[in-house]
This record gives sequence, structure tokens and C-alpha cells, in this order.
Amino acid sequence: MSEVLEFLSGSIWGNILGAVIILIIGLILVKILAAILRKALMRTRLDESVHKFIINVMKVVMYIVITVAILGKLNVPTAPLVTVLGAAGAAIALALKDSLGNIAGGVLILANKLFKKGDVIDVSGTEGMVDSIDLFVTTLKTYDNKVVTIPNGTVTTSVIVNYSKEEMRRVDCVFSVAYDTDIAKAKDVLLAIADQCPDALDTPPPVVGVNQHQASSIDLDLKVWCETSKYFDVRYYLEEEVKTAFDKADITIPYPRMDVRVTE
Repeated sequence: MSEVLEFLSGSIWGNILGAVIILIIGLILVKILAAILRKALMRTRLDESVHKFIINVMKVVMYIVITVAILGKLNVPTAPLVTVLGAAGAAIALALKDSLGNIAGGVLILANKLFKKGDVIDVSGTEGMVDSIDLFVTTLKTYDNKVVTIPNGTVTTSVIVNYSKEEMRRVDCVFSVAYDTDIAKAKDVLLAIADQCPDALDTPPPVVGVNQHQASSIDLDLKVWCETSKYFDVRYYLEEEVKTAFDKADITIPYPRMDVRVTE
């Protein structure tokens, strides 16, 4: 028996046997790593298609490692193969520079928890609800039901405003009144409307103040806090009720004026 083992270990058959063992162990290891990676990815917010992509990339890398190990065991020169694979990898990385940047962007979004599915965000002027965060792109759905797809690389290099990050949001409204208006009376009307708003929060309390003096009007700021999800309900309520209340209180909302002088 020892002679047989010595024969196998010192011949090509021994190398073949070793290569087979490497192959079997490698395939088992790939399955184990894939299962572990799959469980880890299930805890993330990535889409199922992204899970498959990441697992497939891991498998390809492992298969390359196993192939190189088998060739080495069979005494096949692996240095040229590694060189070729390295050059091919560099060429692919250069060709897929933008795609790799998007992948890195997707990782940064998830790692830093910039936003999640369902958040309302603004990316450099594009506002909408996050519909999905994939490996390459982030998809927003606008208020008028348009679907906007933004590369993750663009998202991470843009100014991002997350309106859903905090539980409360402030509604800022500006109302113009005529110069002959009793400012104290107008402020009382605005505060009364804010107090009557069913979705407005008492803390922090509403605030009213003179913003600036325009050419034909005085601008009053009304700032009301509400739950983030109630933002538009509160804003629409204030805009409508203030107009009605101003009409009842004989508070004039002035039109822009232009004085024209005709000389002969």
C-alpha cells in the first residue's frame, strides 16, 4: 500500500488526484460561501437581482482561484495565466469605469444610510419618493408618477436632501398684505389659522413675522411644524384657509403695481 501511495505521490497520477481533491473542496467551499453571503445579503435593502449579481461575482472569483490552484497542482505554468487575467481585469475595469463607480456609489448609499426605500428625497433638483436602490441605479417616483432613474455615481456626487430623515418638518408660507394693513391684526389671523390646522404641531409653536417690504406689499412669514408625512396637507390647508380668513377680515392681498406716466 505504501508503494502505491509513493507511486501516486511521485507521478502525474498523484498530481491529478490532488487536482481532483482541490476541485471537490473548492466547489464545496463555493457553496458554503454562497450560502453565507446570501444570508448576509438578505439582511440588507438590496433587490433580489442585486443579491444574485453579487453572489455570481463571488463565484466567478472563486472559480478563477480554484482553476489557478488546479493548474499549479498539475505543474502547468500559472504565471502567464495570472498575467493575462490581470491585464484583462485592468482592461475590463477601465472599460467599465462608470459602472464600477455606480457600484461604489450604491455601496456608499447603503453603508452611510443616506436614504432608504420610501424616503422622499431631492437629488440636485429632482424630487421624488425612493422606489428602489439597486447596485447601479437609484429609482425615484415623482409626485406626478414619473419614474426617474439616476446612476448611483451621480447620486453620491450630488447634493441630497432627505425630507423623510426626520419625523418633523417645518412648513414655510409667505403671505403678502397691503401697506395700509394692520400688521398685528394680520399676524393674529395667521396664528389663529395655524392653531386651527388639525395636523399642525403645538411644539414647536407656530411663528409669524414680517419677512420684508416689497414694492407694493409687506411679506409675512408663517412657519408651522408638522409630521413629515403631513407636510402637503398642512401647506394646502394654510394656503386655502388664510385666503378665506383674509377676505373675512378685509385684509387685502395686493397685486403688483406699476406706475406709468405719460408725458407730452
